[in-house]
Amino acid sequence: MAEDLTILTNVSKAQQYLSLIPQLEALLTGEDDLIANMGNVAAALKEQFGWLWVGFYLVKNDQLVLGPFQGPVACTRIQKGRGVCGTSWAKEETLIVADVDQFPGHIACSSASKSEIVLPVFVGSEVVGVLDVDSEELGHFDEVDALYLNQIVKLIYG
Repeated sequence: MAEDLTILTNVSKAQQYLSLIPQLEALLTGEDDLIANMGNVAAALKEQFGWLWVGFYLVKNDQLVLGPFQGPVACTRIQKGRGVCGTSWAKEETLIVADVDQFPGHIACSSASKSEIVLPVFVGSEVVGVLDVDSEELGHFDEVDALYLNQIVKLIYG
C-alpha cells in the first residue's frame, strides 16, 4: 500500500513535527515488523526535514550495527563509547552536537556532516539501538528535535 505524507514547509520546526507524528502513527499502526517501521520512519523524517542522513543503529553482539537509513552510505559498525552514536549508547542519553568536528572521537562517516543528534532507543531499561540524524548545517539540532524525535522513536518501540 502506497502512502503519501503531507510535507509542511514555511512553518516552525515544532509544527512540522506535530504534523508528521500523527501521519507516522497512522503509517505504523497494524505493522509489527521493526525493520519496516524503522525504514518508513527514516524515510519520512528525511522527506520532511531534508536532513543529510537519518537512520538507526541496532545493538548486536555488543556493538552498534547499521540498520535502516536514508542518505549516503554509512559506517557499518560502531563500538560502544566511540563517536557520537557509541557515546549516546554508553551514556544512555540524547546527545546534541552543534559541530561534529569539535566532538572528541567523532567518526566521520560523511565529510558533509556538520551537526548531529543521537537518541538512544530503549526497550524497558535496555538500550537496543540509537536513532542518528546528521545535518549539513552547523548547530542545526536543539531541544525541540530531541523532544519530538523521542516521541517518534516511542512510536516504533512503544
